[in-house]
Amino acid sequence: MPLTTETMVLNMGPHHPSTHGVLRFILRTDGEVIHLCRPDIGYLHRGLEKIAEQLPYAHFMPYTDRLDYLAAMNCNLGYAITVEQAADIEVPPRAEYIRVLVAELNRIISHLISVGTFAMDIGAVTPFTHTIREREWVNDLFEELCGARLTYNYIRFGGVVFDLPEGFLDRLSQFLDYFEPRLEQYNRFISKNKIFKERLVGVAVISTQQALDYALVGPNLRASGIDWDLRRDEPYSVYGDLEFDVPVGAAESGVLGDCYSRYWIRIWEMEQSVLILRQCIAKMPEGPYLNKSKRKLKVEAGEIYVRTEAPRGELGFYLISQGGPKPHRLRIRTGSFSAMSIVEEVSSGLMMADLVALIASLDVVAPEVDR
Repeated sequence: MPLTTETMVLNMGPHHPSTHGVLRFILRTDGEVIHLCRPDIGYLHRGLEKIAEQLPYAHFMPYTDRLDYLAAMNCNLGYAITVEQAADIEVPPRAEYIRVLVAELNRIISHLISVGTFAMDIGAVTPFTHTIREREWVNDLFEELCGARLTYNYIRFGGVVFDLPEGFLDRLSQFLDYFEPRLEQYNRFISKNKIFKERLVGVAVISTQQALDYALVGPNLRASGIDWDLRRDEPYSVYGDLEFDVPVGAAESGVLGDCYSRYWIRIWEMEQSVLILRQCIAKMPEGPYLNKSKRKLKVEAGEIYVRTEAPRGELGFYLISQGGPKPHRLRIRTGSFSAMSIVEEVSSGLMMADLVALIASLDVVAPEVDR
C-alpha cells in the first residue's frame, strides 16, 4: 500500500528566537521540507511615516533612530540629507567627515550583530560573544560622542549636534588597530569553519535576475553579483573623496547568491569600513561642526527623493512639501522590506533548518520592515 502524506501549516514566530525581531512566517511543510513560506508582517508597525506628517521637520529626527535601531546613525543621515537638499542647507566640511565617520562605525557594529547572530542561529554560540565585545567598544565611543549607545539622535540639519571630543580620533584609531586583526580571527573560527560552510554553501540561492526582479539592495544585492553601491555610484557627503572597494559576490566564495555569499559580503564590507574610517581620521578638517546660519528651516513646496547606502542597503526618503513647517507626505524605503519580499520565492523546497539560515543571511530587522 503506497505511503500517503499530508502537509501541515505551522507558525514560526512572531516570537521565534531566530526571526530577528517580531516577525511571523506561515509555513506549509511536508515533514521537514517547506512547500510554502509566507511572511506575515506588521506586528511592529508604528505608523512612523504618518507621525512625520504631524511633526515639524526637526522633531522627526529622533524617530529615524527607530527605523533601524542597529543603524540609527545611517537613518539620521539619510533623513538629514533629504531635508537639507529640500531646504538648500549647506553642511560644513568637518561635519561631513564626522557624518561619514559615524555612519561607517555604525555599519561595522550593525554587521557585527548580523555575523554574530547568523552563527548563533545555526548553532555556533561563541562567535556572538566576540562580536558583542567589539560592538561594546564602539558603543563606548558613541556614548562619549553623543551620550547614547543605541538610538543616537546625533545628526542635525546642517551638521551634527556635538563636535568630536578631545582625543576621540586617537581612541578610534586604537579601536581600528585592535579590530582589523580580529576580522581574520572571525574568518578562522567562522568563515572557514567546515560545518558552518556546509550549512550555508549552495543554500537558498538568489540568482542575479531574481535579485533584480525583487529589487534587493545592499549586501543582499551585491552577494548575487550586482556591482552597485550608492556610496561609490551616486556619491553623497564626502564619499566621492574617499577610496574603497565595493565587495561583490563571486562563485569562489561558495555559490553565487547563496547564504554563504551574503555572509561573506558583510565580513568584507567591515574591512572596507575600516579603510574609510582611517581616511576620515587622516583627512578630518578643522572648522565648524554645524551650520548655524539658518535658524529657521524653510522647505519650499515640491517633492524630493534621496537615497543613501545603509547597512541593509538603499535607505530612501521620499518627501513631499507644501511649504509648511511639516512634511505633507514622507515615504521611507528600507532594505529589510524588499528582502522580506523574496522569502516566499526562495524558501520553497528548503528544509526547516535552512529557512533559519536564509532569514539570518538576509539580515532583516523587524522595525525596518514594518516602520
